[in-house]
Formats: sequence, structure tokens, C-alpha cells
Amino acid sequence: MADRFVTVSLDKRDVHCTARLLDDRAPLTCAAVWEALPLSGDVYHAKYARNEIYALFPPFASTEPPLENPTVTPIPGDLCYFSFTGAELGTKAYGYDREVRPGTTVVDLALFYERNNLLLNGDVGWVPGIVWGQVTDGLDAMAEACNDLWRTGAAGETLSFRRA
Repeated sequence: MADRFVTVSLDKRDVHCTARLLDDRAPLTCAAVWEALPLSGDVYHAKYARNEIYALFPPFASTEPPLENPTVTPIPGDLCYFSFTGAELGTKAYGYDREVRPGTTVVDLALFYERNNLLLNGDVGWVPGIVWGQVTDGLDAMAEACNDLWRTGAAGETLSFRRA
């Protein structure tokens, strides 16, 4: 199979990067994401994981991917997939501007843009993610925009994933 790529963008800031799908390491996750593209949603900056931005989506896979190519220490440029139940994200401590209800599932697609990340949540413990992509171009500009998002706020910003 030929390499497949996605464009990850912060739309309001007009910045993007390109990532290669890791079909050889996370084939089921890559297939699910690829078939669901394009995806866009409100961006959030992580509270616990450190140097991460992400968007939340309704489930889009016919079957949730297994924990393939897992990590709890993502590196700069990793794209990760997480699946949470509404009860896991329903606490007010997370600060979401919409109701996340028990009995629902939420998919979190994330970009890690800098070093020293640890997927350890004080509420639930270790939160392994599936590494399904790796940024190959544009990470420096994206990291600068992500840091700006952390410092100046995410309100009104959209994180988008599209086929490149």
C-alpha cells in the first residue's frame, strides 16, 4: 500500500501540518479515520497530557479499533486516537462547553506538538492512546500555533483533519 497522508490544521490561525498514516502499525485505526475524513471540531488544549491539542467527535468507526500501537508517552508529531465514555469526560473539571453524558462514546483525535508528554490523568490513571499518524512536514509552525493557543485561548478555533 502506498503511503497515505492527512493535513491537520488550525483553521482560524491558518496553519497546518502534514502527517503520514501509520498503516503498518495501526491499520484498523488508520482505516477508520481515513474513511471518516474530513473531520473538524472545536479545538481544546490538554490539561493533563501537557503539549497536546485535540478535538472531540461522535464515534465514526463501525467497530472501535483495538488498542494497537499504544503509547502513554507520545512524542512531538504523534497523532493519537482515544475513545472515552461520556462518564469518563462528564466531570466539570474538564470544562467542556457541551454536555457529555454517560452512555455515550466520544472519540478524541489529538496532535502532540512538543516533548515531555505523559498520558496520566489524575481522575482515572493511565490513558493509553493509539498512535495512528506522524507529522512529516510543518510541525514547527504548528507547534508555535499550538503554544499560542495555550497562551491566548482556543475559543473560536477549529482543529481539522483532511486527506492530503
